[in-house]
Amino acid sequence: MKLISKPVIGVLAVMAMVLPVGADDFTDSVEAAMEAYKNGDIKTAKEEIDFAAQILAQMKADGLKAFLPDALDGWERKDDRDNSGAMAALGGGQMAAASYSKDGKRVKIQLMANNQMVNGLAAMFSNPAMMAAMGKVKRLNRQKVVITKQDEIQTLVDNRIMIQISGNADVEDKEAYFKAIDVKELKEF
Repeated sequence: MKLISKPVIGVLAVMAMVLPVGADDFTDSVEAAMEAYKNGDIKTAKEEIDFAAQILAQMKADGLKAFLPDALDGWERKDDRDNSGAMAALGGGQMAAASYSKDGKRVKIQLMANNQMVNGLAAMFSNPAMMAAMGKVKRLNRQKVVITKQDEIQTLVDNRIMIQISGNADVEDKEAYFKAIDVKELKEF
């Protein structure tokens, strides 16, 4: 029988003690991992823990969606579908996106957090010369942003959360949507 490290045993034990009484996919998976571990089935225990971790990541991504602003007056909002597959290709993390439309104009807002691509962009956004090379540098709601040559608004919040606003709408519309994002609260995500 293979052994699981003491930290993993500790995590499993703590999770078993704090799990809510009601069953859901997460608790079912953790309980299945505990049962498999007790039976010496390390492979299944790891698979179940990995699945539980995926569920937690999805829950975290759902929390990121709360930072997408409501549609502005006269606009309609449509939330994008689950982007977990796309995020896996980008090195993990969370992503939430919504599209807004009004009279043939479109605005798309993407929030990406805690992934390798965003981490790689941190150096660019902390270098004024590189930011200037990307486009026009500006402050919106006390946050430095870049307005690219394609009229996209891009910024990095807390060096780990990227906001990207694109679409065929005017820059003023995109700026209004940026201002509707609670960047201060987003830093706490």
